[in-house]
Amino acid sequence: MSKAVDRPDDMVPLAREGAVAVLTLNFPARRNAYCLQMRTQLRERLEAAMADAEVRAIVLTGAGGHFCAGGDISEMEARTLLENRERWQLVSALIRLIALGPKPVVAAVEGSAMGAGLSIASLADHVVAARDAKFGAAFVKVGLMPDMGALWSLQHRVGRAKAREILGLARVFDGAEAHRIGLANELAESGGALPQALAVAHEYAALPPVANALLKNALAQGVDSLDAAIRSEVEFQAAAMASADHAEAVRAFLEKRAPRFEGR
Repeated sequence: MSKAVDRPDDMVPLAREGAVAVLTLNFPARRNAYCLQMRTQLRERLEAAMADAEVRAIVLTGAGGHFCAGGDISEMEARTLLENRERWQLVSALIRLIALGPKPVVAAVEGSAMGAGLSIASLADHVVAARDAKFGAAFVKVGLMPDMGALWSLQHRVGRAKAREILGLARVFDGAEAHRIGLANELAESGGALPQALAVAHEYAALPPVANALLKNALAQGVDSLDAAIRSEVEFQAAAMASADHAEAVRAFLEKRAPRFEGR
């Protein structure tokens, strides 16, 4: 197979739909396998979208009827411990961009969402899954630990016991089951995940960007106790109340008009 077909130059094209940036995992010849080139370009595109003041929300989707079939096994060659640690610095940056970046991220999942695909979806703020999508995490079957933040994100989505089952037994399950257990927020019919995800992203885009960013950061830090929740309120609510977005919301309410949020 030719290089042009097998490995597109742009594995994560970025498109815009109003205030929503759409990032497409684009390696259809291998069901969007998560290779080094894709990781590198995904980080670049996410950094650009997160820094773009005109972008209010981000959609992650996949080309060719699949989300992401997991790591590219053809790249799983032997490396030294130092080389592996350097490689994972890139992965760590991606995890933080999706989980902690200031813009809401919505995943539109069709077809395969295996391994790294499941991990990426779990990190998103909102997941729309096609009813017949296939989820799974086969890390242990190839002698590896779960990665791309799945040890943290999956527990937060489905609970510790279910996360242990998914990661430890490597069973495959469909989109309907993903929705039932809380991995997916919404269920779509086959082929309908992207339009539904775009609708959610536009909902996010209409909300105050500063409040969205602060809420995302507070939830990622965790509020598992009352004391932790109070500390988060002191830290984040003080910032929210000082934002221009909050002042605009108050003015718009008093003037009986729609607010115009600028993300300041």
